[in-house]
Amino acid sequence: MTERVSNALNMVRGLTPFVPKVAVTLGSGLGNFAKNIRVECEIPYRDIPEFPVSTAPGHDGRFILGYVEDVPVICMKGRIHYYEGYSMEEVVLPLRLMAGLGADTLILTNASGGINDSYQVGSLVILTDQIASFVPNPLIGKNDAEEGPRFHDMSAVYDKDLQALLKKAGEEENIPLKEGVYCQLTGPSFETPAEIRMLKTIGADMVGMSTAVEANVARHIGLRVAGVSLISNLASGISKEKLSEEDVILAGKEAEPRFERLIKTFIKKIGEEE
Repeated sequence: MTERVSNALNMVRGLTPFVPKVAVTLGSGLGNFAKNIRVECEIPYRDIPEFPVSTAPGHDGRFILGYVEDVPVICMKGRIHYYEGYSMEEVVLPLRLMAGLGADTLILTNASGGINDSYQVGSLVILTDQIASFVPNPLIGKNDAEEGPRFHDMSAVYDKDLQALLKKAGEEENIPLKEGVYCQLTGPSFETPAEIRMLKTIGADMVGMSTAVEANVARHIGLRVAGVSLISNLASGISKEKLSEEDVILAGKEAEPRFERLIKTFIKKIGEEE
């Protein structure tokens, strides 16, 4: 554990003894899920020493600790992006903090551009795999063997059992779910039609500007990972419309009721595993 992570952890522990089981990262336009939490403590990122602060639209920038049903969770309301000018070390710092507080399961959510022909705006997609070859690996540099091996396995980034629970949650809530491979690019510009054709050729079903690097570090330190993506727009060249951040946030608002029910039921099922 780096000194920066240790200092952040000590600061939070000075505010609350709360120990989460599940960590949830809320993507663009999906921040209102936090209202489903029976709150024990809220901590703005800006109050944590040397901690990055969210600047992207739709990202509030605070940790919310509490309960969904009876499951202890820590919710990251607003994430940190590489395109905001932060280093990859800073991008994954919140994840390391949540794991340090006790979380052993990570739910990553995001808004993405749909590449797969079967997707529509508003589709919710279970992440089954990822492509992160176009962004810097956040594990470059000195490895802490206590956290994970120098070369860790990535053959199953997204936990199969968690995918099964997500499907059950979708069935229980009558919410159709797609499946697919997520690709992370750096952003902040949206992709060109030529880039989308390339991504489709190499097997990407959706594309966004987050998530894959967080999943990478989570697997390195031993967390189970699940991912859900909201298709907020059809990718460039597929859609005839110009892409904008306003459309991403609007799609999030329209999907909120379905998304909230899905994640709430999913978390409940994770709590019932034990």
